[in-house]
Amino acid sequence: MSRRKHSSLVIAHRGASGYLPEHTLAAKALAHGMGADFIEQDVVLSRDGIPVVLHDIHLDSTTDVARHFPERARRDGRYYAIDFTLQEIRSLRVHERTQLDAEGRELAVFPGRFPLGEGSMGVPTLAEEIELIAGLDRSRARRTGLYVELKAPRFHRQAGHDIAAIVLSVLAEQGYAERPEQVFLQCFDDQSLRYLQRDLKCELPLIQLIADSSWGEDSAVDYDWLRSPAGLREIASYAAGIGPWLMQIYLGKDANGQPILSNLVEQAHAEQLLVHPYTFRSDQLPPGIEDYNELLALFIDTLGVDGIFTDFPDSARHYIDQQSTGA
Repeated sequence: MSRRKHSSLVIAHRGASGYLPEHTLAAKALAHGMGADFIEQDVVLSRDGIPVVLHDIHLDSTTDVARHFPERARRDGRYYAIDFTLQEIRSLRVHERTQLDAEGRELAVFPGRFPLGEGSMGVPTLAEEIELIAGLDRSRARRTGLYVELKAPRFHRQAGHDIAAIVLSVLAEQGYAERPEQVFLQCFDDQSLRYLQRDLKCELPLIQLIADSSWGEDSAVDYDWLRSPAGLREIASYAAGIGPWLMQIYLGKDANGQPILSNLVEQAHAEQLLVHPYTFRSDQLPPGIEDYNELLALFIDTLGVDGIFTDFPDSARHYIDQQSTGA
């Protein structure tokens, strides 16, 4: 495969989440300082319809909600952001992402990252995060992009909220709704992207996120079909690009140690679609990849993707800058 000479965007996945708890303002400020081109905002709604920056519709994986509101879990044992007012969410402290082991103990998903503890970091609103990034752009003389994901639009619709319209309203209030060079909107739900384009007349570039069908991300979406030539042609009718899982592109290595690659990037580029795969982590490398630079070289230099979502924006920035200068 020929090498495609261009510059890929560094997209800070949940901020500089390899170093600080994800989606905190501290993680976003660090990502800004590390030179990320875009900084990601996953958005869910509070009970009173305020967009907050949180990866999950649940609060329990990254906050101390169970300690403050032990009686507020649903029958499945989870604490849903939509069940809490903004004032209640503001009372919570954010920590590193955790999961329960077989004995029910809460352990860090990435043990080598920021230590677990109470801390003083909270859940920001979307407006607060935009204000932070805009302020840093001014003080540091930069122009950093927003990369906003609408989380679970169908779930929010069932709760009586139009998350797409609400997020667009916040972007308009902050002066970003007509900055197509500075904002991407992404979603796993193709119908929500069509709604943004057709009904809400959104002028911002849209990105179709592509999950693995086994994850159960959205049972109404056929992600296998979206990766097909016909699916990609359909995506091109309403979106500017795709955000695939990196393992839908890199399939492992053959017996000779050579990477096995799908043709997803090539087919997407043939439809004039941008390709922004996720997630590049130096502490969670795909099978057969020896180090982070090997992973970056494969996707940026060999495959020529247009941007990467990474927990470590400093390492990606350093690699891309070195390649561009020939250092």
